[in-house]
Order: sequence, then C-alpha cells, then structure tokens
Amino acid sequence: MNAPIFTHYAAVDWSGASGERHKGIAVAIIGAGDRMPMLVRPGHIWSRMEVLEWLLETPPHTLIGFDLGQSLAHADRGAFFPGWQDSPDTARELWALVEAICAREPHLGVSTFVDHPQASRYFRRHGLREGDLFGAEGQPGGRGRMRVTEHAQALAGCRPTSNFNLVGAGQVGKGSLSGMRLFHRLPREVTVWPMDPLPQQGRVVVEIYTTLAAMAAGRSAGRSKVRNRGDLAVALAALGCQPEVVEEAAAPIADHAADALMTAAWLRGHAGREDLWRPSALTGKIALTEGWTFGVA
Repeated sequence: MNAPIFTHYAAVDWSGASGERHKGIAVAIIGAGDRMPMLVRPGHIWSRMEVLEWLLETPPHTLIGFDLGQSLAHADRGAFFPGWQDSPDTARELWALVEAICAREPHLGVSTFVDHPQASRYFRRHGLREGDLFGAEGQPGGRGRMRVTEHAQALAGCRPTSNFNLVGAGQVGKGSLSGMRLFHRLPREVTVWPMDPLPQQGRVVVEIYTTLAAMAAGRSAGRSKVRNRGDLAVALAALGCQPEVVEEAAAPIADHAADALMTAAWLRGHAGREDLWRPSALTGKIALTEGWTFGVA
C-alpha cells in the first residue's frame, strides 16, 4: 500500500470543555505547496459544531488531524467497559453509545455520559470522584487504562494520559468523548483512519498528538508548548516551512494556535511515510476498537 495523496493538511487543537464556544480550539491548514500554515478564522472563538461544518467544506483531498483520543482502552481487558452488558464491540459502536446517551446534550457535550450511573464507574471525574472500575486492573487508583497506541507514545518519549481520566491539566478524556460525537456525525465518505480502509485520495481524519510535532521541531516533550512568535518561526522552519521574518519575536501566541500550526506543517512532512500508516503494533482488531495515533510507528 502506498501512502495516500493529499493536497492539504489540517490540524485541530480540540477542547472538551463545557459550553458552546472555546478559546482552546484552534484550526490550521497548509497546502502542499504553501510556504507556511495558516490559522483558519484567526481570532474566532470556535464551537465544536462549527469545526464539523468546516471539516465538511475542506478541499476534497485533505488530511485532518484531531488532537484527541479516537477511542478508549480495549485490548488490555478485552472490552471498553468490562462487566457492563452494553459495552460496545468496536470504536464506531462506542461513538454511537456516547451519542445515544448524550443525544439531548447540546454543543457535543458529554457530561451526561461521564455522569451516567454505569459509565461513571470507569472514569476519574472532577471532585476526586473515581469510579470503582477506573484502574488498569479494574480497581481504583493509578494512572488509568491505556490504549496500545498510548503505550507506543510513551516509548516515543511522550507523556500520554488515560482517556478514562477526566481530571488535571493534561487530561484529554472529555475532549476525546466529545470528539467521538463529532466522528459519529461524519458522513461515511470521510475516512476515519484506522477504523476505515485507507483510500488513495479523499478526506481522511486521523488522531494526532501535538507533542509529536513539537518534538520533530526540536523541542522536548516537557517543553512542547510554544508561546511566542519567534519560537514558532524556529519550529516551523525545522518542520520544512519558510515563515516570514518575525520582527517581534517575543510577541505572544496562544499555545493552542501554535500547536495547530506546527502540527499541520508536521502532517505535510510526514503524511507520505508509508511506515506511519502501517505501525507494527496496529492489528486489525486494534484498528477497529482502539484506533491509533498517526505518527507513532
């Protein structure tokens, strides 16, 4: 299988926060021949539904990365929710379950799901509320259950967190669950990799981890956040871009925006690597259940 061909590469720094609009959402895009990536609607405060609408209007051969977890751990215990008779068998069925439980919640919110009498048993929630089935062995405590791709992230030098953890600055659990509601709404002609067979052309949505882009730009996992325009210019140059000369290098930029810009550039530079589309640990079963982070070999 050859790597698919794209004309554009986009990155979405996502948010699972409550409410309609979120300063933590940023969207960037770069064309195959562009000098540097551009923010989409700079200064705009996005809603999650607007991101969905924008995605469906992107050029027809765009690779779109979302900084969130596509799914939950499954391989470690053979189920997303061991002991729950409604535990789904695949990631797409998991997205449908989250959507069904949260159907009346606006803005792709997921509070209804994480507070569900049964589902809540598997999550660590705010207020030090930890479900009795949160832990890796089905017991309270610890970091929580990890997907196979998250173990691979750790081996690559990243610092992944469990999608069952909804507490702390580094948590991505609520963002991942809200992303599942968005993925559930995508028309089937939009490929979600690796759940769907990879086409040679078309819109393809992948999971990204913005720290991978920062590390490729020469930053460490602990210093992955870029907060001024001078450092951003250096990072983009390392990622193969030709940014304009920055006259005010110390001028601030939101780290969400910097993450999206760097990751869009990184996607352009790495989407042609066939090995990243065929990770050694990505089995057919894992593809259908847990998904994978693009860029983790």
